[in-house]
Amino acid sequence: MKKMSFLLAIMAMIAFVSCKKDKDPETPSYTCVACKTVPDALAANNNSSKGIYKGVLVGSSGTIMFDIANNGTAITAVMVIDGITVNLSSAVTWVAGQIYIGDFTGTLNGLPVTISFAVGSDGGTPTVTSANIPGHPNATLTIIKETSTNLVECFEGTYTTSASEAGTFNLIILRSFGIFGGIARETGTTDTDEFDGTVTNNQLFLPVGSPGNIVQIGTLNIDQLNGSFVDTNGKTITITGRRTL
Repeated sequence: MKKMSFLLAIMAMIAFVSCKKDKDPETPSYTCVACKTVPDALAANNNSSKGIYKGVLVGSSGTIMFDIANNGTAITAVMVIDGITVNLSSAVTWVAGQIYIGDFTGTLNGLPVTISFAVGSDGGTPTVTSANIPGHPNATLTIIKETSTNLVECFEGTYTTSASEAGTFNLIILRSFGIFGGIARETGTTDTDEFDGTVTNNQLFLPVGSPGNIVQIGTLNIDQLNGSFVDTNGKTITITGRRTL
């Protein structure tokens, strides 16, 4: 499984050169009523391996949240994949000043799930090092630490192209930082594209190619994402998504 770097990942497969804003006035706003509006993470854990970590996955589609003794001693995780909730836990206890590495286990449709998670002693570079998810043998996850001042929002979405391609397009957004990152995968393949960009006035932009070349790919409307743009091959890419965590 690839390591994910939320802030440094570069779009590997698709280069965007032009775009257009989604101006459909009939697109309704959407609010994720089950999603948090303030961080779960506690201030005391901001620079620690303790705390809350949230992310998205492709290989189907889903979200995951790790709770590393954020408010007590419990070490748990909750994954939602294709709408099914999987509760996970780890027997590895947290130790102050140490990196945290643990296997999170649970069941999906009666079969065992194991997700191996690692994070630095200061909460840096959270990574899923391996994942065994029944029915999803090539799942890829990307994770980021939430802090008490930076709410992590996870969006699940899809993309289609004018060349009859389609796939999953999932994002992690930090509006307070004005940044986003994500992963995408074409349906029926195992290749995963990683990307990161910026958020300004609810518009999503990706840096592409030469320095200073910034391309708008979509617009946020509360917890709804829509966009349409053209890649270097002349294909129109349409994206849509909704916040689910």
